[in-house]
Amino acid sequence: MSDAVARHQELLSGTALAVFRLNGQFLSVAERLARPAGLTAAWWQVLGAVLTEPLPVAGIARVMGITRQSVQRVADLLVERGLAAYEPNPAHRRAKLLTPTAEGRAAIARIGPGHAEFAGRLARALGGEREFAATLSAVTRLSEALDRLDDETPTGRGPEPPA
Repeated sequence: MSDAVARHQELLSGTALAVFRLNGQFLSVAERLARPAGLTAAWWQVLGAVLTEPLPVAGIARVMGITRQSVQRVADLLVERGLAAYEPNPAHRRAKLLTPTAEGRAAIARIGPGHAEFAGRLARALGGEREFAATLSAVTRLSEALDRLDDETPTGRGPEPPA
């Protein structure tokens, strides 16, 4: 194995481990921010996905990069608790659209002050707005690159042939 190949493997492993840790850190922060509003991080995530427009559960899952089943469980809980509602979907009879209720929007609004305070602290910890924006850009580029590679095998040689 060449030095470049070994280094690329190290970089992939290191990046993956850092992102896994980062995901856990973001979930922990989200839980702390959502709790005073009576939400969980998962509830906040699903409600946040439909704040600007109602979406079907599959659309929410696609945007968030998680399974449809996990979104369905959270969506059903949000509806049960009056934080969201299902409405007819003109594009698909069976795939209803999830939309926040006034109570759901109010819960999200209660997160705002803590969210703003934490965002400011994080910006300062990163060294300012320019560095924060550069961090967002790097994470976005990484996600987009992974999306482009999604149809390839881990070896990068394209889809596996059918068995």
